[in-house]
Amino acid sequence: MTATAPPSPPSSSSRRRLPADVVRGALIGSAEVVPGVSGGTLALVTGVYETLIGGAGHVVTAARYAVTGPRAQARAELARVRWSVVLPVLVGMAAAVVVGSSVLEPVVTEHPVGSRAVFLGLVLASLAVPARMVGRWSAPLVLVAVVAAVAAFLLTGLPAASAQEPSLLVVVVAAAVAICALVLPGVSGSFLLLTVGLYQPTLRAVADRDLAYVGAFALGAVIGLASFVRVLQHLLENHRAVTLAVMTGLMAGSLRALWPWQGEDRELAGPSGDVLPVVLLVLAGAALVVVLLLVEERLQRRAAGAASTPVR
Repeated sequence: MTATAPPSPPSSSSRRRLPADVVRGALIGSAEVVPGVSGGTLALVTGVYETLIGGAGHVVTAARYAVTGPRAQARAELARVRWSVVLPVLVGMAAAVVVGSSVLEPVVTEHPVGSRAVFLGLVLASLAVPARMVGRWSAPLVLVAVVAAVAAFLLTGLPAASAQEPSLLVVVVAAAVAICALVLPGVSGSFLLLTVGLYQPTLRAVADRDLAYVGAFALGAVIGLASFVRVLQHLLENHRAVTLAVMTGLMAGSLRALWPWQGEDRELAGPSGDVLPVVLLVLAGAALVVVLLLVEERLQRRAAGAASTPVR
């Protein structure tokens, strides 16, 4: 049996980038707390998207090998994860989620119209991400997106009767679906929670350190990663355009849940009160996403330019 070499100590470059990776994680975590701002998009912007998704895939595979064997293969899969990047990013994400939840929960509760207005602007602008990633929109892709949009519009119109005191089973299922948003840039996990009425309860549970709720959510996230990450990676690799068209349609149809003026049972109402500040909040939310997209595009162009520069 060949002896396994001990892991090499972190290099000086790894130690130098550790604070930056924590900040990257904090940005991604902050995005995941705000509906409409995609954590996947922020992961792309900060350059850690492929590392995080690849790491999640290796961990899922390692867990499968740990159960079915061989164990050596499980250790090999774990060794392929770039832990020097993944762990600092996760620490930053966790800290940002806790802080962000504490700050946002009272704002969303006390100012529902204004909060929905900002979220509406965020999601409207974020639609450009999956729509642009589709590439050429053919008639079948448009039809797929329209069907997904209609389905989402109808589903988000259902009353969220159990939103304030959801059962832990509902929390597990919602978390399993929402965690998949990290795989798809342009899709917000918090937005998915918002459309099913679990956004505020989740913020409140994190802010109040409700361990039962948080534990159920974490269980759902693990189940979601184990069940869906590989599937979504397969769909993106083999059916990319259709998958992104469906996600675009779902996001567009789910905008119904973010209409600022609505009743307790999600019935839509006409604009009322002081409309101008609400419109300005929508524009502010959209402007934030536009800025992030422009930064992402500039970074991608810079990286492409550096890669195409010949080495002398």
